[in-house]
Amino acid sequence: MPGADVLIGIDAGTSVIKAVAFDLSGRQIDIASVPNRYHAGADGSATQNLWRTWDDCVIALCGLGERIENLAARAAALSVTAQGDGTWLVGRDGPVCDAWLWLDARAAPTVARIAASAAERGRFEATGTGLNTCQQGSQMAHMDVHMPELLDRAEVALHCKDWLYLNLTGVRATDPSEASFTFGNFRNRRYDDSVIGALGLGHRRALLPDIVDGTQTTHPLTESAARQTGLRAGTPVSLGYVDMVMTALGAGVHGGGAGDVACSTVGSTGVHLRAARAGDVHLNDQGTGYVICLPVPGMVTQVQTNMAATLNLDWVLGLAAGVLADFGRPATHGDLIARIDGWLARSGPGQIVYHPYISEAGERGPFVNAEARAGFVGLSAAHRYPDLVRAVAEGLGMAMRDCYAAMGPLPSELRLTGGAARSPGLRAILAAALNAPVRVSRRDEAGAAGAAMMAAVAIGACRDMESCIAEWVTPLLGEAESPDPDLVVAYERLFPAFVKSRQALPSAWRMLANVRPAPEGDRNDN
Repeated sequence: MPGADVLIGIDAGTSVIKAVAFDLSGRQIDIASVPNRYHAGADGSATQNLWRTWDDCVIALCGLGERIENLAARAAALSVTAQGDGTWLVGRDGPVCDAWLWLDARAAPTVARIAASAAERGRFEATGTGLNTCQQGSQMAHMDVHMPELLDRAEVALHCKDWLYLNLTGVRATDPSEASFTFGNFRNRRYDDSVIGALGLGHRRALLPDIVDGTQTTHPLTESAARQTGLRAGTPVSLGYVDMVMTALGAGVHGGGAGDVACSTVGSTGVHLRAARAGDVHLNDQGTGYVICLPVPGMVTQVQTNMAATLNLDWVLGLAAGVLADFGRPATHGDLIARIDGWLARSGPGQIVYHPYISEAGERGPFVNAEARAGFVGLSAAHRYPDLVRAVAEGLGMAMRDCYAAMGPLPSELRLTGGAARSPGLRAILAAALNAPVRVSRRDEAGAAGAAMMAAVAIGACRDMESCIAEWVTPLLGEAESPDPDLVVAYERLFPAFVKSRQALPSAWRMLANVRPAPEGDRNDN
């Protein structure tokens, strides 16, 4: 389109749906966002209304149009990514039911049954992905036994971004990343009948949509979607890969001059990815983690994820906030965050083991245990509050190392995004935990950028993904921060104690689970 100089990346996360505009060289122009809403129930359900999700996406796109003059004429293409896993069933007349999100735990009994089957290892070796309740395959297998009427009424099983793509283009499709780690083989990026059979879903094969690679194929924005969003009908739309890998792509998981690169997003949760050639993937004996294709020929990411990362820091800071409030000296969360580096400076490294399993859902990386809980090992009367803060921060570093160790040799460089990236003290701990230099990406909206990069390649604004990375990503990487040698030594000693103690704790976690009260009531997250 003549004069078109804007690429739009849509990132529909669990918390927020964003529409972000970039120029053709990757500079972020503006953003509009809408809070996401889902419903959580006491039965382990976590569901989201499909039509409301589309409406919120429309609101975000319209909001972006209000912020950028003449956006419809300037939009060269748009691309969409979104929260991964989950099951978004669509029938002849629209949604079959509310979507089951990645947070939904109802498939746990089915996961246990399939995980114990003889076919499970073969399924893992094809997908590279450990079985868990998050995944569409597990959820559909559970529905097939317990709620078959849902699948009977469906014509296609989509993911969140696929549902938005359907509304933008009228095309029912999914991308190579979610298709291969759920139902396929990461080596050839196609569905695998042995995987589908291992899930007991061979008779539901027709529900799986065509696989479309958004760097090679686009579909035009429909007249209906154009009327709703204010964009021009016919604008090319690219189907992005799943949000985890889009964020990592935008933050620098691949390229930029380093060899064995890793990228961690250390926010409320921890997502740890390393780029590898498909033939070099390390599949662990425990059968955990993900292998997710990159939109780069022959390249994938290995992934391990922690259920909770900076949520652990929120907890330990909350202890201080509660005590101060009791003494009539209330402090905001921001006040306490500003003191973290000072507390780290007043404490000695490697004294206490902290396991950062603070989530009520337990842990999923590099081991899966819904009963896992956080705890300190090694406290003495000499320890003070700054030592607790340091132990929690070091726990994040040890958990990160635990995840990367499950994927093979430790990386030679770590690219870092998320809340932890803002603290020099936390960056130093994470660098020393991996004994690798850290570089922080200055990219604000990495997920939307990763999606927009796919559109850039698809329409020829960039020659290929490698050249797009060189222009969009590498210039935004900060200088490498080398690990402190003394901290490296301290954490080399601490890590074996971290692993040994967490391996000894499952029986205690089980006992504690048996005495905890059952969850009460129903929760609506808005």
